[in-house]
Amino acid sequence: MKKALVLIAVACAMALTVNAAEGKAKKELTPEQQKLKKEMVEKYDANKDGKVSEEEAAKVSDADKEKMKEAKVRITSGGKKKKE
Repeated sequence: MKKALVLIAVACAMALTVNAAEGKAKKELTPEQQKLKKEMVEKYDANKDGKVSEEEAAKVSDADKEKMKEAKVRITSGGKKKKE
């Protein structure tokens, strides 16, 4: 009986782990989303490093923010700010 319970618990734990890993998978952007992201990065990447920093993102217009929100596109990494 104990062995059966342990096996069930291990199986459940493994299933949860697999589901959690799959949930973190990066979603591919559609061609339309890729085009919009490229346009927005080109428009707001002031130092032309290919990335939009938090400072550069602060200058995004409300209209462009709305476009990106509707298209579910982000141009910043969304990570934590670096300490200088």
